[in-house]
Amino acid sequence: MITVGRSPPPAPVGSVWFSDGMDFETALGSLFSPEGRRDPYPAYDVLREHAPLFPALDGRWFVTTHAITGRLLRDPGVRVADAAVYDTFWPDWRANRGVASIVGSMLLTNPPDHTRLRRAAAATFTARRVAAMRDMITDQATDLIKAMPERTDFVSAFAYPLPIAVICALLGVPDTDRTWFREQAADLTVVLEPISTADEMARADAAGRELEDYFIGLIAERQKQPRNDLTSALVAGGSGLTGQELLANLVLMLVAGFETTTNLLGTGLHLLLDQPAQADRLRADPELAPAFVEEILRWDSPVQMAARYTSEPLDLGDGLHLPAGADVNLLLGSANRDPDRYQDPHRFDPDRPNIQPVSFGGGAHYCLGAPLARLEAQVAFPLLLTMLPRLALAGEPRLRDRLVLRGYAELPVTTS
Repeated sequence: MITVGRSPPPAPVGSVWFSDGMDFETALGSLFSPEGRRDPYPAYDVLREHAPLFPALDGRWFVTTHAITGRLLRDPGVRVADAAVYDTFWPDWRANRGVASIVGSMLLTNPPDHTRLRRAAAATFTARRVAAMRDMITDQATDLIKAMPERTDFVSAFAYPLPIAVICALLGVPDTDRTWFREQAADLTVVLEPISTADEMARADAAGRELEDYFIGLIAERQKQPRNDLTSALVAGGSGLTGQELLANLVLMLVAGFETTTNLLGTGLHLLLDQPAQADRLRADPELAPAFVEEILRWDSPVQMAARYTSEPLDLGDGLHLPAGADVNLLLGSANRDPDRYQDPHRFDPDRPNIQPVSFGGGAHYCLGAPLARLEAQVAFPLLLTMLPRLALAGEPRLRDRLVLRGYAELPVTTS
């Protein structure tokens, strides 16, 4: 195994036993094992009981609570691992174009460059543009539901095609290229994981090159013939982005524009079908969709971990401190199930007050596409439940073996 942007799986702090029979050492190590990734929540409970913030022996820090996670996401003294950080441990990272695409984007850029990059994207990716897509999302979701066979994999039949169609429409990518985009994006997203194989990184490199070549061609087309899409707006809007910055952020928007939404749709449907009383409520009253989506995001976040670095010493109160240069892993999935923030956190309850999941991050790096992901889910779930009243699970689902990006690879269902 090789690691991308992080050190190997953490050395434990020590062996401390808890009442549920899992020791601290096992809990921390399990997050980096296939078994632990399938269900990380028991380990999160043990780690959170141990401490809200703690260092492993390899020097990395882990954050388990909602309060500290929210604080660090918004603290301007806490930064992402940018190109300068990558240079310190991987001088040749630019040779892997999948890694280079992500590191060169606003996702892994700090101020002042991040401010400039995000401002350019936000000027085109506006709330008005997103809201105007509701009818298109509804039409796309309706067509996909009508086309679903009696027995199918929900991920392939709906959870992937819907967000792919939406982000491709937003970027101005032809419908005929959607399947190809899915394949490239699936290979590239491994660069966001803390651990990957050499073969996975080779595929990420190839995907990065393919996507860069594709967007170079699309940019050239929009320079000649602008259209009413996000690519044209970025090309013609005087964004001030360099050519490489424009490429990196288009690749990021494509990948981020569907990966987390696909996971949200798969996780949400599995949850609803597993709790038919809640599904009946949403079917009877689609206006409940926003609250349901927020609770789905809290209950099983599509993004489970965010990495940050401290640029200065931080005093977090209650005797908790972080040194300058600390490599900090924010366990978002643990924060979303923190009993100090949510009563009975392991229970799915869309009626709970003041749901504020940290699933989309926070502060300067709050996910730009969060409103679009929420809108797609708010439209999709009521449509699925009303158009397919007999929709049911039809076998054992299969989770992707990922720690950071959590979701189903397969979710077999029957529609009638």
